[in-house]
Amino acid sequence: MKGKRILALIGVILLVSMILLLVISPFISTELFMASLFSAVTIPIMIYGYILVYRLIHKNDKEKDNK
Repeated sequence: MKGKRILALIGVILLVSMILLLVISPFISTELFMASLFSAVTIPIMIYGYILVYRLIHKNDKEKDNK
């Protein structure tokens, strides 16, 4: 349980830092802005997809544990 909290905290810190970079980057460089915009959209979508696939793959594991 403690490991999940640590990973969640790291995830929140990364997402906040990506959004902060997205806000600051237009003043620095156009390329940096485009890269931060891409990462701010793509990374959360990929994480959601990984979680969805993980739940589908390990669905039977939870049913076996409940028996």
